[in-house]
Amino acid sequence: MARKRAIESDASQEPKPDGPPEGYEAFLVDLKGLIKTAQLRAALAVNRELVLLYWRIGREVLARQRDQGWGAKVVDRLAADLHHAFPEMSGLSPRNLKYMRAFAAAWPDEPIVQQLAAQIPWFHNCVLMDKVKDPEERVWYVGKTLEHGWSRSILVLQVESGLYRRQGKAVTNFQATLPPAQSDLAQQILKDPYNFDFLTLGDDAREREIERGLLEHIRAFLLELGVGFAFVGSQYRLEVGGEDFHLDLLFYHLKLRAYVVVELKTTEFRPEYAGKMNFYLSVVDDLLRHPQDEPSIGLILCKDKTTNTVMAEYALRDVGKPIGVSGFRIAESLPESFQGTLPTIADLEAELGD
Repeated sequence: MARKRAIESDASQEPKPDGPPEGYEAFLVDLKGLIKTAQLRAALAVNRELVLLYWRIGREVLARQRDQGWGAKVVDRLAADLHHAFPEMSGLSPRNLKYMRAFAAAWPDEPIVQQLAAQIPWFHNCVLMDKVKDPEERVWYVGKTLEHGWSRSILVLQVESGLYRRQGKAVTNFQATLPPAQSDLAQQILKDPYNFDFLTLGDDAREREIERGLLEHIRAFLLELGVGFAFVGSQYRLEVGGEDFHLDLLFYHLKLRAYVVVELKTTEFRPEYAGKMNFYLSVVDDLLRHPQDEPSIGLILCKDKTTNTVMAEYALRDVGKPIGVSGFRIAESLPESFQGTLPTIADLEAELGD
């Protein structure tokens, strides 16, 4: 009897003839993860070595032009000779060699190149050389590219929108209303002004028209808001004392672990806007906030470019809830003759997806 049980036990361990053995699927998932991780590391290593190679080529060209007086035409000769020696290797055109020379001039210290520039793709570096002249600003964009995994198109969009100069510039009372770590993070996620140039509504657009436009182009809107914003709803209904109130836009920020209430205003900032937002945040904290959530945050977006900073600072000074005030801008309405020459939203979204 014992032997029969042993035989049955051994048989139960054998793979079924019509399927994989127990645990195979989990094993396969683990192996796929290992392979993908190795592939990613290999790709990053190849990119790092390529960028460093380009930097070293650029450094040598620079040194000889500086020390030995080689003229600009040597780049064309060098490109032809290198292409003849390495016909299978792309990236040795005269244009790219000039980028290598500019790259070495823009990043003179090899350790910094290894730590920063070599961590992003070569053509990302070309974008920064073309569009960003200030070294500190260039370092900032490299860091954000690494942090958020920006594609080249997204990097171009962020540079051309002046993100470096707008990030963290909103008027807020965060230092007085949030713990230090939360305050610093919340300050950095807000901008001033916000760029809604993907809307072409004109100066007389009403708040609901702007809101509808943002929702129609929600992907571009979320991109401008920044990483971490999850859309919850528009005209979000809250019932207080038997009356209905509606939030223009409600988000949840994944890093802050907090609700973010956004109110749109087509005028310059007025002190009463802060009081109304304070009321909204109290209600959201009471009705929506979970025990694990951080305090909800308010963002008042005013269309007028001349929002009075001093007035906003006074209005927020003694308010108990964390609130930020920023401006926003939208593109002017375009003449009909230009309409057909511009990319459509579908074109832009396709470009953003690369």
